[in-house]
Amino acid sequence: MALALCLQVLCSLGGWLSLYVSFCRLNKHRSYEWSCRLVTFTHGILSIGLSAYIGFIDGPWPFTHPGSPNTPLQVHVLCLTLGYFIFDLGWCVYFQSEGPLMLAHHTLSILGIIMALVLGESGTEVNAVLFGSEITNPLLQMRWFLRETGHYHSFTGDVVDFLFVALFTGVRIGVGARLLFCEMVSPKPKWFVKVGGIAMYAVSWCFMFSIWRFAWRKSIKKYHAWRSRRSEERQLKSNGHLKTH
Repeated sequence: MALALCLQVLCSLGGWLSLYVSFCRLNKHRSYEWSCRLVTFTHGILSIGLSAYIGFIDGPWPFTHPGSPNTPLQVHVLCLTLGYFIFDLGWCVYFQSEGPLMLAHHTLSILGIIMALVLGESGTEVNAVLFGSEITNPLLQMRWFLRETGHYHSFTGDVVDFLFVALFTGVRIGVGARLLFCEMVSPKPKWFVKVGGIAMYAVSWCFMFSIWRFAWRKSIKKYHAWRSRRSEERQLKSNGHLKTH
């Protein structure tokens, strides 16, 4: 069983590495980070779809059955995701592209997945955490791509930012709190699984503080820009330079 799990993780790691190399060859005029973020975007879309299917259709429901034995599909998805996180953590460390908080998030994710695979249980709630963590990831990557291509300061950029902040607050913080509560009150999960859940939720709050600061600064900047435009329009009208119909 352990050998089969290791082989799945190694195949996953090899697959993500191969995808990264392919993106690098296809985008030779772009940076290595561009290709890495394409891999991250791909994993985000794939993991959202798979984890949503497991949580909402295949089951069991994470809010009522935390600590349940892993299903074969959960094991496959966790191995697929573990290979990705190992790849991305290695990339981030090698290129020194992320700060301590993101490295802590990746490390906790890797340890949490390994823990669920070794125990043979709690894949239900780990899969739910995966869904909550990844649901904002494609938006985060879209935001970066918009910046790189010079299209961030647009209506599309505003929509992406709004959806990112709303989903992060509603899902990772709001729904995440409910999931953590269910994990804490259930007698099934091991105590160290519960500690891992607390640690992941604490990391989400650290991200949340940074996101809220960004959202506040952007909102104030947008408000001042709107006030400035309104003031200019009033001055033009009063001076008779602005035609009105």
